[in-house]
Amino acid sequence: MVQQYIKSVGAAVVLALAFHPLSGAAQQAPNGEWFVPGQSRPVGPSPAARPGPRAVPAPTGGPAAIPLTDAPTDPAASVPPLQVQLPPAPEIPPVPKGQATPAAIVGILSVPDVLRVSTAYQAAYKELNARGQKLNEDAQKEQAALRDLGQSFAAERAKLSPEQIRARERDIQERATEAQRRFGERNRIIQEAGQYVMMQINRTMEQVAQQVALSRGINLVLNRAQILGTTADFDLTPAVAEVLNKALPNVVVPPDGVSPLAMAQGGGAAPAAGGSTPGTATPSTAGPSAAGPAPATAAAPSKPPQKH
Repeated sequence: MVQQYIKSVGAAVVLALAFHPLSGAAQQAPNGEWFVPGQSRPVGPSPAARPGPRAVPAPTGGPAAIPLTDAPTDPAASVPPLQVQLPPAPEIPPVPKGQATPAAIVGILSVPDVLRVSTAYQAAYKELNARGQKLNEDAQKEQAALRDLGQSFAAERAKLSPEQIRARERDIQERATEAQRRFGERNRIIQEAGQYVMMQINRTMEQVAQQVALSRGINLVLNRAQILGTTADFDLTPAVAEVLNKALPNVVVPPDGVSPLAMAQGGGAAPAAGGSTPGTATPSTAGPSAAGPAPATAAAPSKPPQKH
């Protein structure tokens, strides 16, 4: 029983730290579930003749993985198509002739390249990545401590009374549960800090891109990741990166262990990463919602490209 506690907390604590990118198991199951195809079973005359679900070992590929047994390979295949008569279709009113769309003048922007030379992003990434690495180290130490407790308990189990056994099991379980809660909370705060950083950068980068596009008479900016090929004449990336570093040389990074939500409620401003503290920065929901994954990652420190 103790070994199960240690195994569960080890998977929950260590694998929950994979901030970005998602672990291999999470990529295979984007909805957070583990899918186990059902096996062929004999068909009985009544539900009582159906065998019970098979015991499936707990998956170890990601946090909060749910083993599913006897699940169909295609859930939609078991639902018959809907065959009903729809109500009468509405009459589409005539659309008056409007103003013609202007001819497209295209500019190309590479957001990953902008972030690569952004002083604000690089400083914030370095800080949050260090916090993620420290979280991984602390989680591994706690996992080793729980493993030692389990081994010690297994060696002494024969000498203990039933009451003492239950008490030791309860203590180990409580410690494992508390460790899972504590490290999960730290992980959540780091992710929120990364989102807070990206909200600041994306908000300013969008404004800068619009200003650069207007200065060149451009009315359509495309993401270079979606373009097969172009020339440097269309590329706005160098100009956007230069203006972004002037307009936003640093961003506000919440203090270690402090959620941006709590910081906003307290009314204080955190120190800025990469320079002096700017005026006041609070999470803005009016800006672009392109927070995406947190730039800090303990499992894979590669920087996430942000779509503009």
